[in-house]
Amino acid sequence: MKKWGFFLFLIACLGFAFIYITPIFQDKVEIQQYDREENDIIDYQDDSESIQQQEITKEQIYQGNLLLVNNEYPVHEESIKSDVVNLSSHNELTEGYVLLGSEIYLSEDIARIFSDMIAAAGKDGLHAFATTSGFRSFEEQDMLYQQMGSVRALPPGYSEHNLGLSLDVGSTQMKMEDAPEGKWIAKNAWKYGFILRYPKDKTDITGIQYEPWHIRYVGLPHSAIMYEKKLVLEEYLDYLKEEQDISVNVDGKKYIVSYYPENQGMTIKVPVNHHYEISGNNMDGVIVTVYE
Repeated sequence: MKKWGFFLFLIACLGFAFIYITPIFQDKVEIQQYDREENDIIDYQDDSESIQQQEITKEQIYQGNLLLVNNEYPVHEESIKSDVVNLSSHNELTEGYVLLGSEIYLSEDIARIFSDMIAAAGKDGLHAFATTSGFRSFEEQDMLYQQMGSVRALPPGYSEHNLGLSLDVGSTQMKMEDAPEGKWIAKNAWKYGFILRYPKDKTDITGIQYEPWHIRYVGLPHSAIMYEKKLVLEEYLDYLKEEQDISVNVDGKKYIVSYYPENQGMTIKVPVNHHYEISGNNMDGVIVTVYE
Protein backbone atom coordinates (compact mmCIF):
# COMPACT_ATOMS: atom_id res chain seq x y z
CA MET A 1 0.00 0.00 0.00
CA LYS A 2 2.86 2.33 0.81
CA LYS A 3 4.36 1.65 -2.60
CA TRP A 4 1.09 2.59 -4.32
CA GLY A 5 0.87 5.73 -2.24
CA PHE A 6 4.39 6.76 -3.20
CA PHE A 7 3.66 5.95 -6.86
CA LEU A 8 0.57 8.15 -6.94
CA PHE A 9 2.43 10.91 -5.16
CA LEU A 10 5.20 10.73 -7.77
CA ILE A 11 2.70 10.94 -10.63
CA ALA A 12 1.08 13.98 -9.01
CA CYS A 13 4.45 15.69 -8.65
CA LEU A 14 5.39 15.00 -12.27
CA GLY A 15 2.02 16.29 -13.43
CA PHE A 16 2.51 19.48 -11.42
CA ALA A 17 6.01 19.91 -12.82
CA PHE A 18 4.70 19.54 -16.38
CA ILE A 19 2.00 22.11 -15.82
CA TYR A 20 4.48 24.47 -14.18
CA ILE A 21 7.08 24.38 -16.95
CA THR A 22 4.67 24.36 -19.89
CA PRO A 23 3.96 27.93 -21.11
CA ILE A 24 0.23 28.63 -21.16
CA PHE A 25 -1.51 31.45 -23.06
CA GLN A 26 -4.06 32.59 -20.50
CA ASP A 27 -6.20 34.58 -22.96
CA LYS A 28 -6.18 37.48 -20.52
CA VAL A 29 -7.02 40.86 -22.07
CA GLU A 30 -7.48 44.02 -19.99
CA ILE A 31 -8.55 47.28 -21.62
CA GLN A 32 -8.56 50.70 -19.95
CA GLN A 33 -8.89 54.32 -20.93
CA TYR A 34 -5.58 56.16 -21.06
CA ASP A 35 -4.68 59.83 -20.76
CA ARG A 36 -1.81 60.55 -23.13
CA GLU A 37 -0.98 63.69 -21.16
CA GLU A 38 -0.31 61.78 -17.95
CA ASN A 39 1.87 58.97 -19.41
CA ASP A 40 0.98 56.73 -16.48
CA ILE A 41 1.31 53.32 -18.13
CA ILE A 42 4.58 53.30 -20.04
CA ASP A 43 7.37 54.97 -18.14
CA TYR A 44 8.64 57.91 -20.11
CA GLN A 45 8.45 61.61 -19.42
CA ASP A 46 7.61 64.49 -21.71
CA ASP A 47 11.18 65.62 -22.33
CA SER A 48 13.65 65.58 -25.23
CA GLU A 49 15.53 62.58 -23.90
CA SER A 50 12.59 60.19 -23.74
CA ILE A 51 10.41 61.23 -26.69
CA GLN A 52 10.88 62.35 -30.24
CA GLN A 53 8.73 64.11 -32.78
CA GLN A 54 7.52 61.93 -35.65
CA GLU A 55 6.13 63.62 -38.73
CA ILE A 56 3.07 61.98 -40.25
CA THR A 57 2.72 62.23 -44.00
CA LYS A 58 -0.45 61.94 -46.05
CA GLU A 59 0.77 58.64 -47.50
CA GLN A 60 0.91 57.03 -44.04
CA ILE A 61 -2.88 57.25 -43.75
CA TYR A 62 -2.97 54.64 -46.52
CA GLN A 63 -0.26 52.32 -45.18
CA GLY A 64 -0.21 49.73 -42.39
CA ASN A 65 -2.06 46.74 -40.96
CA LEU A 66 -5.22 48.54 -39.80
CA LEU A 67 -6.44 49.85 -43.15
CA LEU A 68 -10.19 49.67 -43.61
CA VAL A 69 -11.16 48.40 -47.05
CA ASN A 70 -14.82 48.21 -48.01
CA ASN A 71 -17.26 49.68 -50.52
CA GLU A 72 -16.48 53.19 -49.22
CA TYR A 73 -12.71 53.04 -48.79
CA PRO A 74 -10.72 51.45 -51.63
CA VAL A 75 -7.16 50.19 -51.66
CA HIS A 76 -4.53 52.75 -52.69
CA GLU A 77 -1.41 51.74 -54.58
CA GLU A 78 0.73 52.64 -51.56
CA SER A 79 -1.46 50.39 -49.37
CA ILE A 80 -0.32 47.16 -51.03
CA LYS A 81 2.23 45.15 -49.07
CA SER A 82 5.64 45.30 -50.72
CA ASP A 83 6.77 41.80 -49.69
CA VAL A 84 4.16 39.72 -51.55
CA VAL A 85 5.49 36.30 -52.62
CA ASN A 86 4.17 33.22 -54.37
CA LEU A 87 3.64 30.69 -51.57
CA SER A 88 4.24 27.75 -53.89
CA SER A 89 7.85 28.92 -54.21
CA HIS A 90 8.37 29.04 -50.44
CA ASN A 91 7.92 25.59 -48.95
CA GLU A 92 9.13 26.85 -45.56
CA LEU A 93 6.02 29.04 -45.38
CA THR A 94 3.48 26.31 -46.18
CA GLU A 95 4.23 23.59 -43.66
CA GLY A 96 1.10 22.17 -42.06
CA TYR A 97 -1.37 23.19 -44.78
CA VAL A 98 -1.93 22.66 -48.49
CA LEU A 99 -2.17 25.17 -51.31
CA LEU A 100 -5.17 24.66 -53.57
CA GLY A 101 -3.45 26.24 -56.54
CA SER A 102 0.02 27.18 -57.74
CA GLU A 103 -0.57 30.95 -57.87
CA ILE A 104 -1.43 31.87 -54.30
CA TYR A 105 0.31 35.02 -53.09
CA LEU A 106 0.64 36.68 -49.69
CA SER A 107 2.82 39.10 -47.76
CA GLU A 108 5.89 37.11 -46.69
CA ASP A 109 5.72 38.54 -43.15
CA ILE A 110 2.05 37.61 -42.83
CA ALA A 111 2.71 34.16 -44.29
CA ARG A 112 5.28 33.47 -41.56
CA ILE A 113 2.84 34.44 -38.83
CA PHE A 114 0.12 32.33 -40.45
CA SER A 115 2.54 29.40 -40.59
CA ASP A 116 3.18 29.77 -36.84
CA MET A 117 -0.56 29.74 -36.21
CA ILE A 118 -1.08 26.60 -38.28
CA ALA A 119 1.76 24.92 -36.36
CA ALA A 120 -0.05 25.74 -33.11
CA ALA A 121 -3.27 24.27 -34.49
CA GLY A 122 -1.33 21.16 -35.43
CA LYS A 123 -0.30 20.72 -31.81
CA ASP A 124 -4.01 20.70 -31.01
CA GLY A 125 -4.50 17.84 -33.45
CA LEU A 126 -5.75 19.77 -36.52
CA HIS A 127 -4.02 18.91 -39.79
CA ALA A 128 -6.56 19.55 -42.56
CA PHE A 129 -5.99 23.24 -43.34
CA ALA A 130 -5.93 24.49 -46.92
CA THR A 131 -5.47 27.90 -48.50
CA THR A 132 -7.39 28.85 -51.60
CA SER A 133 -6.60 32.53 -52.08
CA GLY A 134 -4.39 35.29 -50.74
CA PHE A 135 -3.23 38.49 -52.40
CA ARG A 136 -4.84 39.45 -55.70
CA SER A 137 -3.74 42.16 -58.09
CA PHE A 138 -6.30 44.68 -59.31
CA GLU A 139 -6.26 42.91 -62.71
CA GLU A 140 -6.96 39.51 -61.14
CA GLN A 141 -9.72 41.00 -58.99
CA ASP A 142 -11.30 42.57 -62.07
CA MET A 143 -11.30 39.21 -63.88
CA LEU A 144 -12.93 37.58 -60.85
CA TYR A 145 -15.50 40.35 -60.65
CA GLN A 146 -16.37 40.00 -64.33
CA GLN A 147 -16.69 36.22 -64.05
CA MET A 148 -18.59 35.95 -60.76
CA GLY A 149 -20.58 39.19 -60.66
CA SER A 150 -21.19 41.66 -57.85
CA VAL A 151 -23.05 39.16 -55.64
CA ARG A 152 -20.02 36.87 -55.22
CA ALA A 153 -17.07 39.20 -55.84
CA LEU A 154 -15.98 42.75 -55.20
CA PRO A 155 -14.75 45.18 -57.85
CA PRO A 156 -10.99 45.76 -58.12
CA GLY A 157 -9.60 47.94 -55.35
CA TYR A 158 -12.48 47.24 -52.98
CA SER A 159 -11.40 43.80 -51.79
CA GLU A 160 -9.11 43.14 -48.83
CA HIS A 161 -7.39 40.57 -51.02
CA ASN A 162 -5.85 43.51 -52.89
CA LEU A 163 -3.83 44.43 -49.78
CA GLY A 164 -1.78 41.29 -49.11
CA LEU A 165 -3.07 41.06 -45.51
CA SER A 166 -5.95 38.62 -46.06
CA LEU A 167 -6.31 35.01 -47.08
CA ASP A 168 -9.02 32.41 -47.44
CA VAL A 169 -8.49 29.35 -45.26
CA GLY A 170 -10.44 26.14 -45.65
CA SER A 171 -10.55 22.54 -44.53
CA THR A 172 -9.79 19.60 -46.81
CA GLN A 173 -12.46 17.59 -44.95
CA MET A 174 -15.62 19.70 -44.95
CA LYS A 175 -17.06 23.20 -45.15
CA MET A 176 -15.15 25.65 -42.97
CA GLU A 177 -18.34 26.62 -41.16
CA ASP A 178 -18.68 23.06 -39.83
CA ALA A 179 -15.04 22.01 -39.71
CA PRO A 180 -12.95 21.75 -36.52
CA GLU A 181 -10.41 23.93 -38.35
CA GLY A 182 -13.00 26.69 -38.69
CA LYS A 183 -13.91 26.52 -35.02
CA TRP A 184 -10.22 26.62 -34.03
CA ILE A 185 -9.61 29.67 -36.22
CA ALA A 186 -12.62 31.49 -34.76
CA LYS A 187 -11.39 30.85 -31.22
CA ASN A 188 -7.62 31.22 -31.56
CA ALA A 189 -6.67 33.33 -34.59
CA TRP A 190 -6.63 36.55 -32.53
CA LYS A 191 -3.64 35.28 -30.54
CA TYR A 192 -1.58 35.55 -33.72
CA GLY A 193 -2.92 38.93 -34.84
CA PHE A 194 -5.65 37.62 -37.18
CA ILE A 195 -9.36 38.37 -37.13
CA LEU A 196 -12.35 36.67 -38.70
CA ARG A 197 -13.18 39.62 -40.92
CA TYR A 198 -16.77 38.83 -41.90
CA PRO A 199 -18.60 37.12 -39.00
CA LYS A 200 -22.18 35.94 -39.23
CA ASP A 201 -23.69 38.50 -36.85
CA LYS A 202 -22.04 41.60 -38.38
CA THR A 203 -23.13 41.46 -42.02
CA ASP A 204 -25.15 44.66 -41.62
CA ILE A 205 -21.94 46.48 -40.65
CA THR A 206 -19.39 44.90 -42.99
CA GLY A 207 -21.79 44.69 -45.94
CA ILE A 208 -20.35 41.25 -46.70
CA GLN A 209 -22.02 37.87 -46.21
CA TYR A 210 -20.69 35.49 -43.58
CA GLU A 211 -17.28 34.15 -44.63
CA PRO A 212 -15.85 31.73 -42.04
CA TRP A 213 -12.85 31.19 -44.31
CA HIS A 214 -11.69 34.81 -44.70
CA ILE A 215 -9.13 35.96 -42.13
CA ARG A 216 -7.33 39.28 -42.01
CA TYR A 217 -4.13 40.30 -40.24
CA VAL A 218 -4.33 43.39 -38.01
CA GLY A 219 -1.68 42.47 -35.41
CA LEU A 220 -1.67 42.49 -31.63
CA PRO A 221 -3.08 44.02 -29.51
CA HIS A 222 -5.77 45.01 -32.01
CA SER A 223 -6.93 41.46 -32.70
CA ALA A 224 -7.16 40.86 -28.93
CA ILE A 225 -9.27 43.97 -28.36
CA MET A 226 -11.57 43.15 -31.26
CA TYR A 227 -12.01 39.58 -30.02
CA GLU A 228 -12.61 40.67 -26.42
CA LYS A 229 -15.14 43.35 -27.35
CA LYS A 230 -16.63 41.42 -30.31
CA LEU A 231 -15.90 44.20 -32.80
CA VAL A 232 -15.35 44.06 -36.53
CA LEU A 233 -12.79 46.40 -38.07
CA GLU A 234 -15.33 49.13 -38.87
CA GLU A 235 -16.48 49.16 -35.24
CA TYR A 236 -12.95 48.99 -33.85
CA LEU A 237 -11.74 52.02 -35.79
CA ASP A 238 -14.81 53.98 -34.65
CA TYR A 239 -14.10 52.85 -31.09
CA LEU A 240 -10.53 54.19 -31.29
CA LYS A 241 -11.76 57.52 -32.64
CA GLU A 242 -14.16 57.82 -29.73
CA GLU A 243 -11.69 56.80 -27.02
CA GLN A 244 -8.62 58.48 -28.57
CA ASP A 245 -6.28 56.57 -26.24
CA ILE A 246 -6.51 53.18 -24.55
CA SER A 247 -4.08 51.01 -22.62
CA VAL A 248 -4.20 47.27 -23.16
CA ASN A 249 -2.64 44.38 -21.28
CA VAL A 250 -2.50 41.12 -23.24
CA ASP A 251 -1.16 38.29 -21.08
CA GLY A 252 1.12 40.66 -19.19
CA LYS A 253 2.38 42.67 -22.17
CA LYS A 254 1.41 46.35 -22.10
CA TYR A 255 0.34 48.40 -25.09
CA ILE A 256 -0.91 51.93 -25.59
CA VAL A 257 -3.07 52.54 -28.65
CA SER A 258 -3.75 56.11 -29.77
CA TYR A 259 -5.73 57.57 -32.65
CA TYR A 260 -4.56 60.81 -34.31
CA PRO A 261 -6.84 62.53 -36.84
CA GLU A 262 -5.40 63.80 -40.08
CA ASN A 263 -3.85 67.23 -39.77
CA GLN A 264 -1.74 68.92 -42.40
CA GLY A 265 1.91 68.82 -41.41
CA MET A 266 1.06 67.04 -38.17
CA THR A 267 3.66 65.54 -35.89
CA ILE A 268 3.15 63.14 -33.03
CA LYS A 269 5.18 62.23 -29.97
CA VAL A 270 6.70 58.74 -29.87
CA PRO A 271 8.95 57.23 -27.19
CA VAL A 272 12.66 56.80 -27.83
CA ASN A 273 13.13 53.74 -25.61
CA HIS A 274 10.02 51.75 -26.53
CA HIS A 275 8.81 50.02 -29.67
CA TYR A 276 6.03 51.61 -31.66
CA GLU A 277 4.09 51.01 -34.86
CA ILE A 278 2.15 53.48 -36.97
CA SER A 279 -0.73 52.45 -39.21
CA GLY A 280 -3.15 54.51 -41.18
CA ASN A 281 -6.85 53.69 -41.14
CA ASN A 282 -7.35 54.42 -44.87
CA MET A 283 -9.83 57.15 -43.93
CA ASP A 284 -8.80 60.14 -41.88
CA GLY A 285 -5.92 59.45 -39.53
CA VAL A 286 -3.34 57.11 -38.04
CA ILE A 287 -3.18 54.70 -35.11
CA VAL A 288 -0.01 54.61 -33.03
CA THR A 289 0.68 51.49 -30.97
CA VAL A 290 3.41 51.73 -28.31
CA TYR A 291 4.63 48.65 -26.47
CA GLU A 292 7.44 47.57 -24.19
